[in-house]
Formats: sequence, C-alpha cells, structure tokens
Amino acid sequence: MRLLLPAVAVLMLVSGCESAAPSTPAPATYELPPRPVRPDETALKVPPAKNGDTEFTLIGLAAGLPSITGSHTEFNAKGQYVRLRLVVTNTGTSSVLFDTMRQLLVDDQGATHPPDEQAMLIKRQPAQFDLGHSVRVEFDLYWDIPKDRKPVGVRAFGGPTITDMKNVNGTDIKL
Repeated sequence: MRLLLPAVAVLMLVSGCESAAPSTPAPATYELPPRPVRPDETALKVPPAKNGDTEFTLIGLAAGLPSITGSHTEFNAKGQYVRLRLVVTNTGTSSVLFDTMRQLLVDDQGATHPPDEQAMLIKRQPAQFDLGHSVRVEFDLYWDIPKDRKPVGVRAFGGPTITDMKNVNGTDIKL
C-alpha cells in the first residue's frame, strides 16, 4: 500500500500536466485585425516587393486630392496630391536608416516625383527613421504632381545595408 500511494500521486501529476498543454499549435502568422480604408482611398492588393533588406507593402492610394489639411493649416496642391499608405519591414539582421524623401512616385508619362516636403510636414509624416531588425512601420507618403498625370508606380529605396552601402538602385513597384 505504501508503494501504491506515491505511484498514484505521480500519475495524477503527469496527467495534470498533460491536460495543461495546448491541443492546437500556435498560428504561423500574426492575425492582425482588418481596418477600414479611408473614405478618399482605394485599397491596394499589390504583392510585397523588396529593396535590399527592406520589404515594401503598398496598402492604400488616394489621387487627385486638391488640398490637404493638417493640425494648423489647409494647403492647396500646385497640381494634385497623391497619398500612398505603405508598410515597410526590415528583413535584414541590422538596422537600416530609412529615408522617406527618397521614395519616388512614377507617373503615366514616366516622370518621377520626390515626396512633397511641405505636405509631409503638414501631415506630420516622418522624414527619416532607424528601421530596426524585424521592425515594421506603416505611414503615408505625399506627392504633388501635375493634374494631368496619373500615378502608376513607386521607385522604392530601402536604405543602405551591409551589402549595399549606397543603395543606388531602387525597386519599381507597379500600382
């Protein structure tokens, strides 16, 4: 009887531990809740593209905006504002200095346009930031392009990496 009691106690402990273990494995991807698209924006279904150690996912586009409004002012476009919502992710092993002002909008006539500095300031969007290892950042880019042009793509620059210190060549992403 003395030997039976410790054996029963061990069985109870082992069976108790087994029932505490999860029966299904954790999902392999993050389940992020969907967010509504802004009223003046079109959701984009563009596959992610990489430039160096930076992955770009374009998620929303608004074109033909005559003006923008910030916390202190409304500002009219010289032509039309184009706003692109994007997610950048560092897939490398070290940080990347990401420069939002290097991202070029490509129009339907093949011309490229840098982000509009005034619009970026008014809308309080970042100019540069350190994109750490496995860090993901979502933000808007604003361009002021002629009224008669249509946005067709972005020439994306991820930033200097250990293998490409100058990051001269961008990656073209079609809208």
